[in-house]
Amino acid sequence: MSAVADAVLYEGYLLYPYRRSSPKNRARWQFGVLFPRDWAEADGPVRPGVSGSADSWYQRTECLLRVRRPDAVVRLRVRYLQLQHKQVEDADGRPVESLACGDGTVQLTFEEAVARAADLTAALDEGEHRFAVGSPAGTDTEELPDGAGRIVRRRAEVRASTVLVAERLGEDLFRLRVHTANDGCVGDPSAPRDLALRHALIATHTLLGVEGAEFVSLVDPGRALQEAARSCRNDFTFPVLGGPPPDVAPEDGSASALLLSSPIILPDHPQVAPESPGDLHDAGEIDEILTLRTMLLTDEEKREARATDPRAAEILDRVDTMPPEVFERLHGAIRSLEPAGGASPNARPAWWQEGGDDGLSPATDTVLVDGMRVGGGSPVRLRPRGRGADAQDMFLAGRTATVAAVFHDVDGSTHLAVTVDDDPAAELHGWYGRFHYFRPDEVEPLGGTDVPDPAAAAEPSPGPTPSEA
Repeated sequence: MSAVADAVLYEGYLLYPYRRSSPKNRARWQFGVLFPRDWAEADGPVRPGVSGSADSWYQRTECLLRVRRPDAVVRLRVRYLQLQHKQVEDADGRPVESLACGDGTVQLTFEEAVARAADLTAALDEGEHRFAVGSPAGTDTEELPDGAGRIVRRRAEVRASTVLVAERLGEDLFRLRVHTANDGCVGDPSAPRDLALRHALIATHTLLGVEGAEFVSLVDPGRALQEAARSCRNDFTFPVLGGPPPDVAPEDGSASALLLSSPIILPDHPQVAPESPGDLHDAGEIDEILTLRTMLLTDEEKREARATDPRAAEILDRVDTMPPEVFERLHGAIRSLEPAGGASPNARPAWWQEGGDDGLSPATDTVLVDGMRVGGGSPVRLRPRGRGADAQDMFLAGRTATVAAVFHDVDGSTHLAVTVDDDPAAELHGWYGRFHYFRPDEVEPLGGTDVPDPAAAAEPSPGPTPSEA
C-alpha cells in the first residue's frame, strides 16, 4: 500500500527525459493541488469533480465504514508535497540559473518538493476531529565544493487543516467524511500559478486505516449498501480499498481495513507491479520503454538531468547500474491466464500458433448476449459489473453505446469495443479506433437489434425435400 501511495505522491513530479529544459517539465504539479482559496476562486467558485487534476482549495472524501467492535479506532494520514525553491548562487552570492563546479558537476536552479504528512488517531464516534496539516516556512543552505557558490532552498508557509467527521447511518454502519482545506492566503489573487504553488499542498491524498471495523468499497458495495454508497460525495479525490485483493470475492461487497483516497482514479486494491525496480514518476508508464529511453540519453542530457533534481539523479543511477536479470523482468508478465490443463481436441490454435486467428473478423463477428446476437452496429446499454470493474467504467453505467467490433482476447475471453452515444467525440473515436471495452455480461442489448450469425449465414442452405421437388 505504501508503494502505491508513494507513486501517487510523486506522480508527474518529473517526467522523462528528466531535464529542466524539457517542455513537459515546465508545467508540473497537476494532481491533488490545493491552493489558497483566495487564489483558487479568483475567477469564481471551483466546480467539484471526482478527478484531482483540477485546481481547488479543498479535498473531500466520504466513505462507508462497517463497525465490528464498539471500541473501533480510525487512523488517518494526510500526505502531500511542499514546494521548495532551489536557488543556485555563485561565489559572490549572486543568483544564477546554472553553475559549473570544479568537480565537473553542474547545479541548476529548480523547483523541488519535500514530502509532508500529518497523522490523527481517533475513536470512532459521532464527534468532529480537527487537526493542522500545514508546514512552516524554512530556509536551508548548502555550500558547494571549493567555494564555487552555494545552494539556498526556501519554503513558504503552507497553512492547512483536516476535519474528520463520523456520521452513524445504522447500527453498525458509519459514513466517514475527511475534509482537507488550504487555509492560507496568496495575497494577490492574480499572481502567476508558479508563485501560488509555493503556498499549496501538492499531490494531496489521504490514507485511512481502522481497527475493529472495515471500509466498504464504493465501487463494489454489495446490494444492501448500494444506496448508501451512492450517497457518498467525493470532491477532487476518489477513495479505493487498499491492501491485497481477497482470494474470493465476498457476497456482501468488497471491504478492507485500509483505504486510499487518491486524486488519481484507481481501482480497488491497486498494486505496483513486482517487476518494477523503482518509481519513474509516471505510474501509467511501461517501465521497460522508459528504462530503454533513459539508457539512450546522451552524456550531456544525463548531466543536465542529474543537475535538475536529486530524484532524477537517482533514476539515472538505477538505470545505469541495472543488472541484466532485473531488466529482463521488465519485459512483462501475464498474471490473468488460467492454467491450460488438457486441451480439447476441438480447441482453436493459440494466438501464437500459425492459423490461431484464422476466421476472426472483429467488424463482422457477433456474440450471444441474453439470447440476442450482438455485433458491429448493435445498440447496447452499459452495465459494468461492480466487482473487479475498471473504476472509470463505473462512470458509464446506464449510458447507451454502439458496438463497433467484437474482439477475442489471447486468453479466450471476448470483449465488445463500443463508443458512447452521447460522447461528442464518438465519431472521432470510431475513426481513430479508440474505444471503451466491455465484456458481454456488462452490456444489455436494446430490443430489435439482433444481427445475423455469420457462421449460420455461411452454412449452405439445404436442398429441397423429395416432397418439395
